[in-house]
Amino acid sequence: MLSMKIHPRFGDIDGLGHVNNTVLPIWFEMGRTDILRLFDPELTLDKKVFPLIMAHIDLDFLSQLYFKYEVTIKTGYSRIGNKSFTVYQEAWQEDRLCAKGNAVIVYYDFMSQKTIPIPEDKRKLLEEHLVEVKS
Repeated sequence: MLSMKIHPRFGDIDGLGHVNNTVLPIWFEMGRTDILRLFDPELTLDKKVFPLIMAHIDLDFLSQLYFKYEVTIKTGYSRIGNKSFTVYQEAWQEDRLCAKGNAVIVYYDFMSQKTIPIPEDKRKLLEEHLVEVKS
């Protein structure tokens, strides 16, 4: 799995002293940046070139996250289909799995407004980070 470290900001904390529930989707989005680079290395995000569109996200909170400890976001792929793939992510703090989630991303042609098959070369890059997700 790909991995990145995040140091919570004071503004990420809610009135109960936890990392706020609205912060995790943003951190997971940050963890998906390397995925975007697989498809658009320069991150031009030009819709004539950029081929990805988000179809679904979900997130399960398993344990509280706190301000003073670093958080590790781990990212991999749990499914690779013909026209879409599922990104699986976890947030860890102090050796505890605190949150996990999925994002379904579709390979998409913005010019024709249609889904298209994932090219074989991109599929091989995705397969390098394929993970088995245990329920």
